[in-house]
Amino acid sequence: MLNVSGNLMKISTKRWNLFNKECQIQSVKEKIMILTAACLQCQCYHTTSIYLKQPKASEVKKSKRENIRIIMEKKKSLPKVEVWKGITINELATNCKRTVQQVTQALAIIGVKGDFQPETPIADLSIIKETVNKMGLKLEIKSNQKEESKIEKEKELTKRPPIDPSVLIARHPVVTIMGHVDHGKTTLLDSLRNTSVVDTEFGGITQHIGAFNVTLNSGEKITFLDTPGHAAFKTMRARGANITDIVVLVVAADDGVMEQTLQSISMIRNADVPLIVAINKIDKPSADIEGTKRMLAQHGIIVEDLGGDVQSVNISALKKTNLDALKDAIITQAEIMNLKGDPKGPVEGVTIESTTHPGRGKVATCLIQRGTLKRGTIIVCGLVMAKVRAMYDHAGNQLKEAKLSDAIQIMGWKDLPEAGEEMFQVESESKAQEIIRLRESMKMENLAIEHRVESDKRLQEHLVVYKEQLKKKRESGSHYKQTMRGVEIKKEEKDDHPKLNILIKGDVAGSVEAILDVLVTYRNHDSCSLSIIEHEVGPISESDIDLAKTFKAIIYCFNTDIPKNLAERLNKEKVDVRKHNVIYKLVDDLKGEISNRLPLLDVEESLGEATVLKEFEINERRKTVKVAGSRCTQGVLKKSGLYKIVRDDEVISRCKIVSMRHLKSEVDSIKKDMECGLRFDDTTVAFQPGDLIVSYKIRQERQYTNWNPGF
Repeated sequence: MLNVSGNLMKISTKRWNLFNKECQIQSVKEKIMILTAACLQCQCYHTTSIYLKQPKASEVKKSKRENIRIIMEKKKSLPKVEVWKGITINELATNCKRTVQQVTQALAIIGVKGDFQPETPIADLSIIKETVNKMGLKLEIKSNQKEESKIEKEKELTKRPPIDPSVLIARHPVVTIMGHVDHGKTTLLDSLRNTSVVDTEFGGITQHIGAFNVTLNSGEKITFLDTPGHAAFKTMRARGANITDIVVLVVAADDGVMEQTLQSISMIRNADVPLIVAINKIDKPSADIEGTKRMLAQHGIIVEDLGGDVQSVNISALKKTNLDALKDAIITQAEIMNLKGDPKGPVEGVTIESTTHPGRGKVATCLIQRGTLKRGTIIVCGLVMAKVRAMYDHAGNQLKEAKLSDAIQIMGWKDLPEAGEEMFQVESESKAQEIIRLRESMKMENLAIEHRVESDKRLQEHLVVYKEQLKKKRESGSHYKQTMRGVEIKKEEKDDHPKLNILIKGDVAGSVEAILDVLVTYRNHDSCSLSIIEHEVGPISESDIDLAKTFKAIIYCFNTDIPKNLAERLNKEKVDVRKHNVIYKLVDDLKGEISNRLPLLDVEESLGEATVLKEFEINERRKTVKVAGSRCTQGVLKKSGLYKIVRDDEVISRCKIVSMRHLKSEVDSIKKDMECGLRFDDTTVAFQPGDLIVSYKIRQERQYTNWNPGF
């Protein structure tokens, strides 16, 4: 405690408690005055009648109010700062009323370092929060005003007029066929429309979504979507489930529920669409219909025969057995759902597939969900637009218009639209271009933020490595060779790391998408890097050949032919082109190419083994050396071989033999069951009885990649 003069005084707890007990004053300020009025001579607190007299009631009330004001004074609330994801350092400094340097210092304090510029975005909200807190402020998260205004503008431009219930008419159902690979989905569609589809598919496997308009004998119309069952086409199956009215789940009676069957069930539940089970291949001797139903029940699909509400039809797609019953089940389900649509509103739909046709150019298969599409209509889909030049059905017949629930091919696209993108009609080309420009701007801004964050991350990694190398060089005393500008001179190092560069050319966007989804599963870039130089829909072009030459890449063509005018150039310039029609064969080819590029693996091949019986010490040139008295238990020990000494399953030394003796003779080899004395060049090893001495040689084997794409 300090007295009036500012000197520190010691006060016992007993004296302080006594003072509090005797003093009747309530005011904190007056108590402080008494405490600071200590006597300098005796170092004690004196009390007088002035301070001990009874205060008036009005004074007590006043002092209590004063104490409450002093003690219960509220803390000042921190000013709030508006922030958002992707806020730049300059914007954060402006909102916080700080300088850019102060913001970068706050970032450094919380451990975020880097070459920050005023326009550097901060994508991590947790970093923004810590930075604002370090500057003594409170944050309030809001959406990016620029981004929000662009989103609002896009909504305004793409706003659809509401549907008038009075104009709604009945429409035919869109039915998606789903199931495991090779369970007969395409054969079922083949039988339903009396055409041959499965013969045109490679390996009997559907490689992309097929859309067909089928007119039944009763006059009813159904649009069928055939989704791939192969594991690689997961995205396509999900897309098929989300744009459909009814799903027919095909399950083979001889196989039962398989991996892609379960995946399809999960997608159907997520899409919340009605389900009809078609148990196929009932004509096979190994068919187990009841067992298949029980397997479905184990996964929550309980058919009507087992007391559930899911329709089930036993069919043979190959023999065309019970197909009428399946059609009736689909029509019945559609009638229950009372499907209706707006035929007069502006056209809306979804892109199912897109490809480059040799004679028609860029073509997209689309499903009409609202309105009636006619020639000359301007449509926007994602980042591309089209003025409809022509429309075709699945059989190639030209159409004048496309109605509700029709699956058609549209010509007139400026570029290929992405599969799964929503399509809608606009009034003019200028409005279509305005929407596309706005969407491209939003996409570029998001990419810029992602790229900046990634570049900052790589810079941090580079700085860590650089500082470690700098520290090592300083510790070793080596100096940098510098140019006149102080830049270190480094010799260009040859990159011997195995790598495989590829170009992907596919028949449709869905196929390319599926291949890319498979390639994403490759993670072994440390052993061999896999780089996709380009991926496009359509046949090989001149630019593809130039890219392949530049990057020494292999061109993989999936369901596409090599143009005749380019075949001669490909042969002349020795560009490697691989053609595949089935995705798993393409993946097997890739795995083989990766394995070919891996370095040979050193493998130890055992030649013989010996067990140490006892350690001996002998004198040689006035030095004591250790000799392992051993017995050969397997194979042959050769003096010229490589050796390792193993103790408790752990290699304690790798060495070579200096001396090999049998009895008193120096020998070159020891056969099985012979005793010998072995001396090695590693003099630090102390032998123990039971140690295992292994003679081996190194041979090189080809490595194989352990890449598992999941099928």
